[in-house]
Amino acid sequence: MKQVLILIDSQQFREYLHEKMEENGIDVTVAHSINDCPAKMRNIAPDLMILDYQEDNKAFMELLKQKKADVNNVNTPVIVLAHKLEQKQLLEMVPYNVKKVFNKPVKIDALFATISGLLGVPFNIDESPGILEVHVNEDIIFIEIAQGLNRDKLDLLRFKLSELIELYKIRLPKIIIMLSDTKLALSDAPNLQKLFSVVSRASKAKQDNIRVLTKDEFVRKFVNEQKDYSGIKVVSNLQDAIDDLIHLVDKDNQYDGTHADFIGEKILAAENQEEDEEHLALKFDAEERKISNEIFKDTVKNLRIAVVDDDYVIQDLIKTTFKRTDSSVFTFPDGNEFLKSVDSSEYDLAFLDLNMPNVDGFGVLEALQSRNILYPIIVLSSVNQRETMIKAIQMGVKSYLIKPLRAENIFTKAIEILKANF
Repeated sequence: MKQVLILIDSQQFREYLHEKMEENGIDVTVAHSINDCPAKMRNIAPDLMILDYQEDNKAFMELLKQKKADVNNVNTPVIVLAHKLEQKQLLEMVPYNVKKVFNKPVKIDALFATISGLLGVPFNIDESPGILEVHVNEDIIFIEIAQGLNRDKLDLLRFKLSELIELYKIRLPKIIIMLSDTKLALSDAPNLQKLFSVVSRASKAKQDNIRVLTKDEFVRKFVNEQKDYSGIKVVSNLQDAIDDLIHLVDKDNQYDGTHADFIGEKILAAENQEEDEEHLALKFDAEERKISNEIFKDTVKNLRIAVVDDDYVIQDLIKTTFKRTDSSVFTFPDGNEFLKSVDSSEYDLAFLDLNMPNVDGFGVLEALQSRNILYPIIVLSSVNQRETMIKAIQMGVKSYLIKPLRAENIFTKAIEILKANF
C-alpha cells in the first residue's frame, strides 16, 4: 500500500484529502505542524508528500533540505499547495523534487490526477462536468452549481460548508442552491438526492431555510414530489429568494444583541447621513478592536488592495481594517481612475462600489471582463439598492457587502476569498 504524508493547515481540507485517498487504497499519515513532519517522514519513508507552503519560508525550506539529506526520502516526490508564490520561491524548491505546485483554491480533479500519476495508483474519479462554488453574503450561504452534478465535488461541498460556517460563525444557516446552466434528467436523481443530503447534514439548516434557484422543470418536480424535501422551496427569481431569507435572518435574530446592533447601525445611518468624520473614525477604531486575534492570525499578509468608492469614509475604514496586515491599500474615487491603473498595477483584491460618478461599478466590471482581468472583487452596495447587487451577481460577481460596513465583516470576507483552500 502506498504511503502519503500530508501537512495541510485547513482541518476541513485535510480531512477531505485523507478520506478520498483512503477510499482509493492509499495509507495517509498526517503531520499536524511543520515541526511534526521530519520525524514522521523518517518513520514511514512516504511515497509522496503533500505540503501546504508555510508562511515561515525558512522553516519550510529547512524541511525540504532535511528530506534531501535523508537517503530514504531524497527521491520522494513533493506536491506543494500555496496561495501565492513569487518566481524566486518557486525556483528555490526545484532541487528538492517538488513535482507540482498548485495555487489555491486547488482544482481538485487536477490534484487527484497528479497524485494518481505520481503514485501509479488509479483513482476512482468522477470525470463528469460540474462547477461548484460556495460563498457567504449577508449570512446567507450561496451554493452555485453549473454544468452538472459531479459526485466528487458534492463530497467536497460537505467540507466547504463546514469551513465557511466556522469562519462566519453562522448559527442558523440560510442557503440558496443556484442550479444555473444545469439541465437534469431522471438519471441525475441519485446525485440530486446526494446534493440535498450533503447540504442538510453539513449545514444542519432547516428545510424552511433552503431555497433552490432553478428554471429546470425536472428539479422543481423532483423537490415538490419528495416528502423528504417538503420544506424546501424552489424559486426562479434570485431577488425573491434573497429577500425571503433576509426576512428569516431578521426574524431569527431579532433578540440577538449583535444583529440588533447591526440593525441599529442601519437605522442610525439612514437617520444621520451627515455624521462627522471624527466620530466615524472613532467608531471604526472600536470596530477594529472587535476583530479577534484568531482571525488576524489566519490572514494573508502583504496584500495589494484596491478600493474603488467615492465615499472617503469607506476608503478610510478599509485602510484601517487592513493596516495590521502590512498591506498596501490604493484608493480611487471613481471607476475611471481605477481602470487607468490596471494596465500598470496588479491587485490581490478589489472593493468596488456600484454607484459612482463617471464610470460606475458596472462599467468597471464590464471593462475588466473585456480585458480578461480576473481580480477577486467584493461589491459594495446599500441595503436599499438590492436590485443593483442582483445585477452584479448576474454579471458573475460572487461576493458582496451591504453598507453600512463593519471592519470585522470586511476582514472576514477577505479571508473567505483569499484564504480559500478548495
